Amino acid sequence: MKMKRIDSINVIPFIDIMLVLLVMVLTTATFVKTGLIPVDLPEAKGSAAEQKPSELKLTIKKDGSLFLGDNERVSIEQFEQKVVAGGREMTVVLYSDKEAAFQNFVGVMDVLKRLGHEQLYVVTDQQ
Repeated sequence: MKMKRIDSINVIPFIDIMLVLLVMVLTTATFVKTGLIPVDLPEAKGSAAEQKPSELKLTIKKDGSLFLGDNERVSIEQFEQKVVAGGREMTVVLYSDKEAAFQNFVGVMDVLKRLGHEQLYVVTDQQ
């Protein structure tokens, strides 16, 4: 039996694999931060940059009362002032009693919508 000599290589499967790898590299490359220039910033002894709270915890109790944090009772107007002071980057975390009137929840949502605030988490129990 004579062996047939192979004069060429089939490169089509190799090209297919390389194209898939190229797509994966290009897709993941868009998620990498690029263009950052390292800068050593100067120091100043004056007033520090204002630190805004990154998270505002709001609790709606069964009777409709609002609490900021763990025990600071507030009105809806005071809540609105806190949201304005915190800025749009601040996240509002909402805990609402399941027996609370829906109107209280709608009031909070109305304040957030009027201010154009979109960072909101509603906390629920897992079943």
